[in-house]
Amino acid sequence: MSGFDVDALRREEFPWAAAGETIYLNNASTGPLPQRTVAALDEWSRLRANPRRVPQELQFGTLARSRALIASMIGADTREIALAANTTFGLNLAAFALPLKPGDIVLSPELEFPANVYPWMQLAARRGIVFRQLRCADGVLDADRLARELEDERVRVVTVSWVGFASGARVDLKALGSLCRARGVFFVVDAIQGLGPLTIDLRETPVDIFSCGAQKWLLSPWGSAFVYVRRQLISHLEPHDVSWMAVKDSDDFSRLTDYDLTWRDDARRFEFITLPYQDFGGMNASLELIHSLGIADVSAQALRLGNRIVEWACSRDDVDLVTPADASRRAAVIAVRPRDARAASERLSAARIAHSLREGAIRLSPHFYNTADEIDQTLRVIAP
Repeated sequence: MSGFDVDALRREEFPWAAAGETIYLNNASTGPLPQRTVAALDEWSRLRANPRRVPQELQFGTLARSRALIASMIGADTREIALAANTTFGLNLAAFALPLKPGDIVLSPELEFPANVYPWMQLAARRGIVFRQLRCADGVLDADRLARELEDERVRVVTVSWVGFASGARVDLKALGSLCRARGVFFVVDAIQGLGPLTIDLRETPVDIFSCGAQKWLLSPWGSAFVYVRRQLISHLEPHDVSWMAVKDSDDFSRLTDYDLTWRDDARRFEFITLPYQDFGGMNASLELIHSLGIADVSAQALRLGNRIVEWACSRDDVDLVTPADASRRAAVIAVRPRDARAASERLSAARIAHSLREGAIRLSPHFYNTADEIDQTLRVIAP
């Protein structure tokens, strides 16, 4: 059982789900918006109709609240949080702000989502960096393999997805991060498929840059995201793309022409103003819901439902489980391959069950507002 009343939550925050309009198991693509988030966005639109209703204190206070909610969720300091529009922003920050020189090697497993591939390919093309993709089982880089690769002193960056977008396989961030930290190698994480179903404390897990969009598992508006930059690293990185509010004293709008290119001391030096205040206002509402339910309880419910799918797939001989069966090696992205995945996908769509078809498999991604009955209905459609 979850630590909260799922039925009450569905009635209050996801009434379309409670009414049976859709069985939504596609959080790995886009998460739905809770009712409180919809209300927050509506209120922002009402205020924005007359910009005089939106003072600077509300604009920048909303962003400060976002940083605080995120920092509390991941075990970080607010000064380590830069707000952004998407995960890709943080990965580009890593690629183009980390101090790398021609011949340095960036390691990444194969089968990464393109957002964690193309910035590094472009870096290689522009600056002579070597971007090396490693063939790994399930697309997961393990600690033993990484230890061998790090014997090459030219390796300066390791970049991974916390959870694979297609297979749902999960990496051991603490093990990989510890190896990188011990050897002075930068460790970069695309966290978008992990945070929410999984929890993390970055005070205990060595990560240098941790980038995460909020539109999936954090149930937030498009255009809301963040990047964590380890505090000790911030002062050593100069922004690649320069915002006019990335510098000290830029909050004082009465002397904007006193030009001084001295960066802020915290991660706001990387923020690209103007940010969509209304989207972060919506994100705050969603994060407040997750905090109120309990971050650990939200995670436990998502993982419990994912495990239900795994156990079902393992019990059948007409369905292959693509995602690792071991619970420590997965999150809530569960991929299964029936004998005819495309036909199964068509049946799911006809039954109004939201899912994805990825790399020849059915990808199901349940979250804390879903129920065991919804999972069981879905599985009966996949393999009648």
